[in-house]
Amino acid sequence: MNTAIVKHSLGLKGTIKIPGDKSISHRAVMFGAIAEGTTTVEGFLPGEDCLSTIACFQKLGVSIEQEGETVTIEGRGWKGLTEPSEILDVGNSGTTTRLMLGILATRPFHSVVIGDDSIAKRPMARVTNPLREMGSTIDGRENGNYTPLSIRGGQTQGIAYQSKVASAQVKSAILLAGLQSSGITSVSEPALSRDHTERMLEAYGVKVKRDGLTVSVEGGQSLTAQHIVVPGDISSAAFFLVAAAIVAGSEITLEGVGINPTRSGIIDVLEKMGAMMTIHNERLAGGEPLADITISTSALKGIEIGGDLIPRLIDEIPVIAVLATQAEGKTIIRDAEELKVKETNRIDTVVSELSKLGATITATDDGMIIEGRTPLTGSTVNSFGDHRIGMAMAIAGLITDGDVIIDRSEAIAVSYPSFFEHISSLQQK
Repeated sequence: MNTAIVKHSLGLKGTIKIPGDKSISHRAVMFGAIAEGTTTVEGFLPGEDCLSTIACFQKLGVSIEQEGETVTIEGRGWKGLTEPSEILDVGNSGTTTRLMLGILATRPFHSVVIGDDSIAKRPMARVTNPLREMGSTIDGRENGNYTPLSIRGGQTQGIAYQSKVASAQVKSAILLAGLQSSGITSVSEPALSRDHTERMLEAYGVKVKRDGLTVSVEGGQSLTAQHIVVPGDISSAAFFLVAAAIVAGSEITLEGVGINPTRSGIIDVLEKMGAMMTIHNERLAGGEPLADITISTSALKGIEIGGDLIPRLIDEIPVIAVLATQAEGKTIIRDAEELKVKETNRIDTVVSELSKLGATITATDDGMIIEGRTPLTGSTVNSFGDHRIGMAMAIAGLITDGDVIIDRSEAIAVSYPSFFEHISSLQQK
Protein backbone atom coordinates (compact mmCIF):
# COMPACT_ATOMS: atom_id res chain seq x y z
CA MET A 1 0.00 0.00 0.00
CA ASN A 2 1.45 3.32 -1.13
CA THR A 3 1.14 6.71 0.54
CA ALA A 4 1.42 10.10 -1.19
CA ILE A 5 1.98 13.47 0.48
CA VAL A 6 0.56 16.62 -1.17
CA LYS A 7 1.68 20.07 -0.04
CA HIS A 8 0.04 23.49 -0.33
CA SER A 9 0.69 25.03 -3.75
CA LEU A 10 1.98 28.53 -4.47
CA GLY A 11 0.30 28.46 -7.87
CA LEU A 12 0.11 26.29 -10.99
CA LYS A 13 1.55 27.55 -14.29
CA GLY A 14 2.30 25.95 -17.64
CA THR A 15 0.97 23.52 -20.22
CA ILE A 16 0.37 19.77 -20.01
CA LYS A 17 -0.98 17.15 -22.39
CA ILE A 18 -3.70 15.13 -20.69
CA PRO A 19 -3.37 11.33 -21.02
CA GLY A 20 -5.59 9.51 -23.50
CA ASP A 21 -9.26 9.02 -22.76
CA LYS A 22 -9.81 5.82 -20.77
CA SER A 23 -13.24 5.06 -22.26
CA ILE A 24 -12.01 5.53 -25.83
CA SER A 25 -8.77 3.57 -25.21
CA HIS A 26 -10.79 0.57 -23.99
CA ARG A 27 -13.06 0.67 -27.03
CA ALA A 28 -10.24 1.17 -29.54
CA VAL A 29 -8.63 -2.08 -28.36
CA MET A 30 -11.86 -4.09 -28.12
CA PHE A 31 -13.19 -2.96 -31.49
CA GLY A 32 -9.78 -3.51 -33.11
CA ALA A 33 -9.80 -7.04 -31.70
CA ILE A 34 -13.09 -7.92 -33.43
CA ALA A 35 -12.32 -5.98 -36.63
CA GLU A 36 -10.84 -7.36 -39.85
CA GLY A 37 -7.24 -6.22 -40.38
CA THR A 38 -4.57 -4.28 -38.49
CA THR A 39 -5.73 -1.46 -36.22
CA THR A 40 -3.28 1.07 -34.81
CA VAL A 41 -4.10 3.23 -31.81
CA GLU A 42 -2.24 6.46 -30.96
CA GLY A 43 -2.61 8.24 -27.62
CA PHE A 44 -3.66 5.04 -25.82
CA LEU A 45 -3.86 5.37 -22.04
CA PRO A 46 -1.37 2.85 -20.57
CA GLY A 47 -3.19 2.80 -17.23
CA GLU A 48 -3.94 -0.43 -15.39
CA ASP A 49 -7.60 -0.58 -16.48
CA CYS A 50 -6.79 -0.34 -20.18
CA LEU A 51 -3.91 -2.80 -19.84
CA SER A 52 -6.46 -5.23 -18.37
CA THR A 53 -8.45 -4.93 -21.60
CA ILE A 54 -5.37 -5.77 -23.69
CA ALA A 55 -4.54 -8.77 -21.47
CA CYS A 56 -8.09 -10.16 -21.70
CA PHE A 57 -8.22 -9.96 -25.50
CA GLN A 58 -4.77 -11.50 -25.80
CA LYS A 59 -6.16 -14.45 -23.81
CA LEU A 60 -8.98 -14.56 -26.38
CA GLY A 61 -6.41 -15.23 -29.10
CA VAL A 62 -5.84 -11.70 -30.46
CA SER A 63 -2.29 -10.54 -31.24
CA ILE A 64 -1.84 -7.13 -29.58
CA GLU A 65 1.44 -5.19 -29.25
CA GLN A 66 1.59 -2.20 -26.88
CA GLU A 67 4.49 0.19 -26.59
CA GLY A 68 3.72 3.19 -24.40
CA GLU A 69 0.85 5.10 -26.01
CA THR A 70 0.90 3.12 -29.28
CA VAL A 71 -1.02 -0.13 -29.71
CA THR A 72 -1.15 -2.43 -32.75
CA ILE A 73 -3.98 -4.97 -32.94
CA GLU A 74 -4.08 -7.81 -35.50
CA GLY A 75 -7.81 -8.32 -35.82
CA ARG A 76 -9.26 -11.41 -37.50
CA GLY A 77 -12.92 -10.49 -37.14
CA TRP A 78 -15.49 -11.86 -34.74
CA LYS A 79 -14.50 -15.45 -35.57
CA GLY A 80 -10.88 -14.71 -34.69
CA LEU A 81 -11.74 -14.80 -30.99
CA THR A 82 -10.99 -18.21 -29.47
CA GLU A 83 -11.98 -19.94 -26.25
CA PRO A 84 -9.61 -18.82 -23.48
CA SER A 85 -7.71 -21.47 -21.54
CA GLU A 86 -7.36 -19.04 -18.63
CA ILE A 87 -9.79 -16.97 -16.58
CA LEU A 88 -10.25 -13.43 -17.98
CA ASP A 89 -9.11 -11.09 -15.19
CA VAL A 90 -10.42 -7.52 -15.64
CA GLY A 91 -8.58 -6.16 -12.59
CA ASN A 92 -10.39 -3.00 -11.43
CA SER A 93 -12.06 -2.22 -14.77
CA GLY A 94 -15.85 -2.05 -14.93
CA THR A 95 -15.68 -0.96 -18.59
CA THR A 96 -13.66 -4.04 -19.55
CA THR A 97 -16.11 -6.28 -17.67
CA ARG A 98 -19.37 -4.97 -19.08
CA LEU A 99 -18.33 -4.29 -22.68
CA MET A 100 -16.46 -7.59 -22.98
CA LEU A 101 -19.58 -9.42 -21.75
CA GLY A 102 -21.44 -7.98 -24.75
CA ILE A 103 -18.80 -9.41 -27.09
CA LEU A 104 -18.53 -12.80 -25.32
CA ALA A 105 -22.33 -13.20 -25.25
CA THR A 106 -22.39 -14.12 -28.96
CA ARG A 107 -19.20 -16.22 -29.17
CA PRO A 108 -19.68 -20.01 -29.40
CA PHE A 109 -17.41 -20.90 -26.49
CA HIS A 110 -17.13 -20.77 -22.70
CA SER A 111 -15.28 -18.12 -20.71
CA VAL A 112 -15.02 -16.98 -17.10
CA VAL A 113 -14.61 -13.33 -16.07
CA ILE A 114 -13.24 -12.25 -12.71
CA GLY A 115 -11.90 -9.01 -11.21
CA ASP A 116 -10.56 -7.52 -7.99
CA ASP A 117 -12.42 -7.02 -4.71
CA SER A 118 -13.98 -3.77 -5.98
CA ILE A 119 -15.30 -5.39 -9.19
CA ALA A 120 -16.76 -8.22 -7.09
CA LYS A 121 -19.08 -5.65 -5.46
CA ARG A 122 -20.23 -3.89 -8.64
CA PRO A 123 -23.66 -4.85 -10.06
CA MET A 124 -23.56 -6.77 -13.32
CA ALA A 125 -27.24 -7.80 -13.64
CA ARG A 126 -27.90 -4.56 -15.52
CA VAL A 127 -25.82 -6.15 -18.32
CA THR A 128 -26.20 -9.91 -17.77
CA ASN A 129 -30.03 -9.78 -17.67
CA PRO A 130 -30.50 -8.22 -21.14
CA LEU A 131 -27.75 -10.43 -22.59
CA ARG A 132 -29.56 -13.51 -21.25
CA GLU A 133 -32.77 -12.12 -22.72
CA MET A 134 -30.95 -12.14 -26.07
CA GLY A 135 -30.15 -15.86 -25.61
CA SER A 136 -26.71 -15.98 -24.00
CA THR A 137 -26.06 -18.31 -21.05
CA ILE A 138 -24.52 -16.35 -18.17
CA ASP A 139 -24.25 -17.31 -14.52
CA GLY A 140 -22.43 -16.03 -11.46
CA ARG A 141 -22.87 -15.03 -7.86
CA GLU A 142 -26.43 -13.97 -6.94
CA ASN A 143 -27.79 -15.21 -10.26
CA GLY A 144 -25.22 -13.42 -12.36
CA ASN A 145 -25.23 -10.06 -10.57
CA TYR A 146 -21.64 -10.31 -9.35
CA THR A 147 -18.34 -11.73 -10.55
CA PRO A 148 -17.01 -14.33 -11.08
CA LEU A 149 -19.20 -14.73 -14.16
CA SER A 150 -19.44 -17.75 -16.46
CA ILE A 151 -20.45 -17.06 -20.08
CA ARG A 152 -21.37 -19.52 -22.79
CA GLY A 153 -22.24 -17.55 -25.90
CA GLY A 154 -24.07 -18.70 -28.97
CA GLN A 155 -27.06 -17.91 -31.14
CA THR A 156 -28.62 -14.65 -29.94
CA GLN A 157 -31.58 -12.54 -31.07
CA GLY A 158 -31.93 -8.79 -31.18
CA ILE A 159 -34.08 -7.08 -28.54
CA ALA A 160 -35.59 -3.66 -27.91
CA TYR A 161 -34.24 -2.83 -24.46
CA GLN A 162 -35.50 -0.06 -22.19
CA SER A 163 -32.64 0.69 -19.79
CA LYS A 164 -33.54 1.97 -16.32
CA VAL A 165 -30.20 3.78 -16.04
CA ALA A 166 -28.36 6.14 -18.38
CA SER A 167 -25.24 3.99 -18.67
CA ALA A 168 -22.85 3.87 -21.60
CA GLN A 169 -21.57 0.51 -20.37
CA VAL A 170 -25.04 -1.07 -20.42
CA LYS A 171 -25.85 0.45 -23.81
CA SER A 172 -22.50 -0.60 -25.28
CA ALA A 173 -22.69 -4.21 -24.09
CA ILE A 174 -26.14 -4.69 -25.64
CA LEU A 175 -25.20 -2.99 -28.93
CA LEU A 176 -22.03 -5.09 -29.24
CA ALA A 177 -24.07 -8.27 -28.72
CA GLY A 178 -26.60 -6.92 -31.20
CA LEU A 179 -23.98 -6.74 -33.95
CA GLN A 180 -23.80 -10.56 -33.96
CA SER A 181 -27.48 -11.26 -33.20
CA SER A 182 -30.34 -11.85 -35.61
CA GLY A 183 -32.54 -8.86 -36.40
CA ILE A 184 -32.30 -5.37 -34.93
CA THR A 185 -31.14 -4.51 -31.41
CA SER A 186 -32.10 -1.19 -29.85
CA VAL A 187 -31.39 0.46 -26.49
CA SER A 188 -33.47 3.31 -25.09
CA GLU A 189 -32.23 5.35 -22.10
CA PRO A 190 -33.86 7.74 -19.60
CA ALA A 191 -31.16 10.32 -20.44
CA LEU A 192 -28.32 10.48 -22.95
CA SER A 193 -25.21 8.62 -21.75
CA ARG A 194 -21.76 9.05 -23.31
CA ASP A 195 -21.75 8.04 -26.98
CA HIS A 196 -18.16 6.91 -27.59
CA THR A 197 -19.34 3.45 -28.67
CA GLU A 198 -21.69 4.80 -31.34
CA ARG A 199 -19.06 7.20 -32.69
CA MET A 200 -16.31 4.61 -32.79
CA LEU A 201 -18.47 1.84 -34.27
CA GLU A 202 -19.25 4.23 -37.13
CA ALA A 203 -15.51 4.92 -37.53
CA TYR A 204 -15.02 1.13 -37.83
CA GLY A 205 -17.65 1.03 -40.60
CA VAL A 206 -20.74 -0.06 -38.63
CA LYS A 207 -24.13 1.46 -39.42
CA VAL A 208 -25.65 2.92 -36.24
CA LYS A 209 -29.10 4.50 -36.10
CA ARG A 210 -29.88 7.22 -33.54
CA ASP A 211 -33.40 8.42 -32.73
CA GLY A 212 -33.57 10.69 -29.68
CA LEU A 213 -32.66 8.56 -26.65
CA THR A 214 -32.74 5.31 -28.66
CA VAL A 215 -29.78 3.75 -30.50
CA SER A 216 -30.07 0.68 -32.72
CA VAL A 217 -27.88 -1.61 -34.83
CA GLU A 218 -28.67 -4.40 -37.26
CA GLY A 219 -27.16 -7.84 -36.73
CA GLY A 220 -24.56 -9.42 -38.99
CA GLN A 221 -22.29 -6.36 -39.25
CA SER A 222 -18.51 -6.63 -39.29
CA LEU A 223 -15.88 -4.06 -38.35
CA THR A 224 -13.00 -2.86 -40.55
CA ALA A 225 -9.61 -2.03 -39.02
CA GLN A 226 -8.83 1.67 -38.45
CA HIS A 227 -6.17 4.11 -37.31
CA ILE A 228 -7.52 5.61 -34.06
CA VAL A 229 -6.21 8.77 -32.39
CA VAL A 230 -7.37 8.95 -28.75
CA PRO A 231 -8.11 12.45 -27.39
CA GLY A 232 -7.13 13.52 -23.87
CA ASP A 233 -9.50 12.24 -21.16
CA ILE A 234 -11.79 15.01 -19.94
CA SER A 235 -12.37 13.07 -16.71
CA SER A 236 -8.62 13.31 -16.06
CA ALA A 237 -8.51 16.92 -17.25
CA ALA A 238 -11.22 17.77 -14.70
CA PHE A 239 -8.75 17.46 -11.81
CA PHE A 240 -6.42 20.08 -13.29
CA LEU A 241 -9.29 22.33 -14.40
CA VAL A 242 -10.48 22.39 -10.78
CA ALA A 243 -6.93 22.83 -9.44
CA ALA A 244 -6.28 25.90 -11.59
CA ALA A 245 -9.64 27.41 -10.64
CA ILE A 246 -9.09 27.12 -6.87
CA VAL A 247 -5.29 27.45 -6.37
CA ALA A 248 -4.31 31.14 -6.06
CA GLY A 249 -1.95 32.47 -8.72
CA SER A 250 -2.68 29.79 -11.33
CA GLU A 251 -3.04 29.75 -15.11
CA ILE A 252 -2.63 26.52 -17.08
CA THR A 253 -3.40 25.15 -20.53
CA LEU A 254 -4.49 21.56 -21.13
CA GLU A 255 -3.79 20.36 -24.67
CA GLY A 256 -5.89 17.99 -26.77
CA VAL A 257 -8.77 17.42 -24.35
CA GLY A 258 -11.81 15.50 -25.61
CA ILE A 259 -14.92 17.73 -25.45
CA ASN A 260 -17.54 15.18 -26.54
CA PRO A 261 -20.88 16.81 -25.56
CA THR A 262 -21.99 13.65 -23.72
CA ARG A 263 -18.92 14.01 -21.46
CA SER A 264 -18.40 17.77 -21.12
CA GLY A 265 -20.59 18.41 -18.07
CA ILE A 266 -17.55 19.55 -16.05
CA ILE A 267 -17.10 22.45 -18.50
CA ASP A 268 -20.75 23.46 -18.01
CA VAL A 269 -20.31 23.37 -14.22
CA LEU A 270 -17.14 25.48 -14.29
CA GLU A 271 -18.82 28.03 -16.56
CA LYS A 272 -21.92 28.23 -14.34
CA MET A 273 -19.73 28.66 -11.25
CA GLY A 274 -17.94 31.58 -12.94
CA ALA A 275 -14.56 30.07 -13.86
CA MET A 276 -12.20 32.08 -16.06
CA MET A 277 -11.79 29.56 -18.87
CA THR A 278 -11.18 29.62 -22.63
CA ILE A 279 -11.73 26.72 -25.05
CA HIS A 280 -9.67 27.09 -28.22
CA ASN A 281 -8.13 25.21 -31.16
CA GLU A 282 -11.20 22.98 -31.54
CA ARG A 283 -10.76 20.03 -33.93
CA LEU A 284 -11.89 16.45 -34.69
CA ALA A 285 -10.05 13.11 -34.35
CA GLY A 286 -11.76 9.84 -35.28
CA GLY A 287 -15.20 11.41 -34.96
CA GLU A 288 -14.39 12.79 -31.50
CA PRO A 289 -14.19 16.57 -30.87
CA LEU A 290 -11.19 17.87 -28.92
CA ALA A 291 -9.74 21.26 -27.97
CA ASP A 292 -7.17 23.05 -25.83
CA ILE A 293 -8.46 24.58 -22.59
CA THR A 294 -6.89 27.48 -20.68
CA ILE A 295 -8.10 28.21 -17.15
CA SER A 296 -6.97 30.47 -14.33
CA THR A 297 -7.75 31.21 -10.67
CA SER A 298 -11.40 32.20 -10.42
CA ALA A 299 -13.98 33.67 -8.04
CA LEU A 300 -16.59 30.91 -7.91
CA LYS A 301 -20.21 30.68 -6.77
CA GLY A 302 -22.23 27.66 -5.62
CA ILE A 303 -24.80 26.12 -7.98
CA GLU A 304 -27.26 23.22 -8.17
CA ILE A 305 -26.21 20.21 -10.27
CA GLY A 306 -28.72 17.52 -11.28
CA GLY A 307 -31.00 16.07 -13.93
CA ASP A 308 -29.67 15.36 -17.43
CA LEU A 309 -26.32 16.96 -16.50
CA ILE A 310 -25.41 14.09 -14.15
CA PRO A 311 -24.64 11.37 -16.77
CA ARG A 312 -22.34 13.92 -18.48
CA LEU A 313 -20.15 14.36 -15.37
CA ILE A 314 -20.75 11.36 -13.12
CA ASP A 315 -17.02 10.51 -12.87
CA GLU A 316 -16.08 14.12 -12.11
CA ILE A 317 -18.32 14.53 -9.04
CA PRO A 318 -15.56 13.76 -6.47
CA VAL A 319 -13.44 16.67 -7.73
CA ILE A 320 -16.51 18.88 -8.27
CA ALA A 321 -17.14 18.46 -4.54
CA VAL A 322 -13.61 19.82 -3.90
CA LEU A 323 -14.38 22.72 -6.26
CA ALA A 324 -17.61 23.46 -4.37
CA THR A 325 -15.77 23.88 -1.07
CA GLN A 326 -14.14 26.98 -2.59
CA ALA A 327 -17.29 28.48 -4.14
CA GLU A 328 -19.30 31.15 -2.34
CA GLY A 329 -22.60 29.74 -1.08
CA LYS A 330 -24.20 26.32 -1.29
CA THR A 331 -23.67 23.68 -3.99
CA ILE A 332 -26.27 20.92 -4.23
CA ILE A 333 -25.57 17.72 -6.19
CA ARG A 334 -28.67 15.58 -6.76
CA ASP A 335 -29.89 12.70 -9.00
CA ALA A 336 -26.49 11.00 -8.63
CA GLU A 337 -27.49 7.64 -7.10
CA GLU A 338 -25.17 5.98 -9.65
CA LEU A 339 -22.25 7.13 -7.47
CA LYS A 340 -23.15 4.39 -5.00
CA VAL A 341 -22.08 1.62 -7.41
CA LYS A 342 -18.73 2.96 -8.61
CA GLU A 343 -15.33 1.72 -7.37
CA THR A 344 -16.56 2.85 -3.94
CA ASN A 345 -19.85 4.33 -2.77
CA ARG A 346 -18.59 7.73 -3.90
CA ILE A 347 -21.26 9.67 -2.05
CA ASP A 348 -20.17 8.28 1.32
CA THR A 349 -16.46 8.28 0.48
CA VAL A 350 -16.33 11.87 -0.80
CA VAL A 351 -18.24 13.10 2.25
CA SER A 352 -16.12 11.15 4.75
CA GLU A 353 -12.72 12.08 3.27
CA LEU A 354 -13.48 15.76 2.56
CA SER A 355 -14.91 16.09 6.08
CA LYS A 356 -11.51 15.02 7.41
CA LEU A 357 -10.06 18.10 5.69
CA GLY A 358 -12.62 20.41 7.30
CA ALA A 359 -15.18 20.65 4.49
CA THR A 360 -18.79 21.37 5.41
CA ILE A 361 -20.39 18.59 3.38
CA THR A 362 -23.47 16.43 3.94
CA ALA A 363 -24.54 13.24 2.17
CA THR A 364 -28.05 12.89 0.77
CA ASP A 365 -29.79 9.84 -0.71
CA ASP A 366 -28.85 10.88 -4.24
CA GLY A 367 -25.90 13.23 -3.83
CA MET A 368 -24.45 15.77 -1.44
CA ILE A 369 -24.68 19.36 -0.19
CA ILE A 370 -21.47 21.41 0.12
CA GLU A 371 -21.21 24.75 1.91
CA GLY A 372 -18.54 27.18 0.70
CA ARG A 373 -16.27 28.99 0.87
CA THR A 374 -14.49 26.84 3.45
CA PRO A 375 -10.78 26.78 4.38
CA LEU A 376 -9.38 23.23 4.33
CA THR A 377 -6.71 21.81 6.63
CA GLY A 378 -4.26 18.97 6.14
CA SER A 379 -5.01 15.45 7.39
CA THR A 380 -4.64 11.78 6.44
CA VAL A 381 -7.24 10.51 3.96
CA ASN A 382 -7.79 7.23 2.09
CA SER A 383 -8.55 6.54 -1.58
CA PHE A 384 -10.15 3.18 -0.60
CA GLY A 385 -8.70 1.90 -3.86
CA ASP A 386 -10.73 4.40 -5.93
CA HIS A 387 -8.55 6.36 -8.36
CA ARG A 388 -10.89 9.34 -8.60
CA ILE A 389 -11.15 9.68 -4.81
CA GLY A 390 -7.35 9.61 -4.58
CA MET A 391 -6.94 12.34 -7.20
CA ALA A 392 -9.70 14.50 -5.72
CA MET A 393 -7.98 14.41 -2.32
CA ALA A 394 -4.67 15.33 -3.96
CA ILE A 395 -6.24 18.39 -5.59
CA ALA A 396 -7.72 19.38 -2.22
CA GLY A 397 -4.21 19.07 -0.77
CA LEU A 398 -3.00 21.88 -3.05
CA ILE A 399 -5.07 24.41 -1.05
CA THR A 400 -4.97 22.97 2.49
CA ASP A 401 -3.22 24.52 5.45
CA GLY A 402 -0.85 21.63 6.12
CA ASP A 403 -0.05 18.44 4.20
CA VAL A 404 -2.60 15.94 2.93
CA ILE A 405 -1.43 12.32 3.28
CA ILE A 406 -3.23 9.94 0.90
CA ASP A 407 -3.26 6.25 1.82
CA ARG A 408 -3.62 3.73 -1.03
CA SER A 409 -2.45 6.36 -3.53
CA GLU A 410 -1.40 3.58 -5.94
CA ALA A 411 -5.03 3.48 -7.13
CA ILE A 412 -4.41 6.67 -9.11
CA ALA A 413 -2.36 4.71 -11.68
CA VAL A 414 -5.58 3.03 -12.84
CA SER A 415 -6.44 6.05 -15.01
CA TYR A 416 -3.62 8.60 -14.66
CA PRO A 417 -0.12 7.11 -14.20
CA SER A 418 1.58 10.52 -14.70
CA PHE A 419 -0.75 12.43 -12.32
CA PHE A 420 1.82 13.41 -9.70
CA GLU A 421 4.44 14.19 -12.38
CA HIS A 422 2.00 16.64 -13.96
CA ILE A 423 1.28 18.32 -10.61
CA SER A 424 5.01 18.70 -10.03
CA SER A 425 5.64 20.13 -13.51
CA LEU A 426 3.02 22.87 -12.94
CA GLN A 427 4.05 23.81 -9.41
CA GLN A 428 5.50 27.27 -8.87
CA LYS A 429 8.66 26.72 -6.84
